[in-house]
Amino acid sequence: MEERVQAIHERTAPEMVWFLEHPPLYTAGSSAKPSDLLDASGLPVYETGRGGQYTYHGPGQRVGYVMIDLTKRRRDVRFFVTALEQWIIDTLDVFGITGERRCGRVGIWVNHEGQDKKIAALGVRLRRWISFHGIAINVNPDLSHFQGIVPCGLSQYGVTSCEALGVSISLGELDEALRQMWAQNYYLCPD
Repeated sequence: MEERVQAIHERTAPEMVWFLEHPPLYTAGSSAKPSDLLDASGLPVYETGRGGQYTYHGPGQRVGYVMIDLTKRRRDVRFFVTALEQWIIDTLDVFGITGERRCGRVGIWVNHEGQDKKIAALGVRLRRWISFHGIAINVNPDLSHFQGIVPCGLSQYGVTSCEALGVSISLGELDEALRQMWAQNYYLCPD
């Protein structure tokens, strides 16, 4: 990812979004507090250069690494994050899931069983206005792994998935919807 970001900056490679599925692991963003790693349970923990705190990545979760040049768009970090959030909201809507923003909280939230629960996380970084890291959407991961951390530093809220909401989709179906919604997002896809 670092090499790709440098190549985009040097104009020797095009912008790119990678869709990945990680093995079970925890990542610590630049704001992670050691006390928020409750029990790693043998899972590896990686420090990353992205913003944010602790999160879990693993099978059943779509991770999207977004490597784009914001000099071709609006040079505004908050606007970029808002565009990523809207991309996720629009994608979830394809499957009948109402994702929402919450004031003061990064990520996408749903009302599940009368409680706010996070269904998607964001953690980005910019270098010379090139973005990297990105998003994670919970399709059908093992949600018990989130109990080993305070997800995104927010202990008062839970985490959920499409499957827990009763929506059964594959990662391939999600990828196709992500591609379609990317093309419709005037900020992310200005051409």
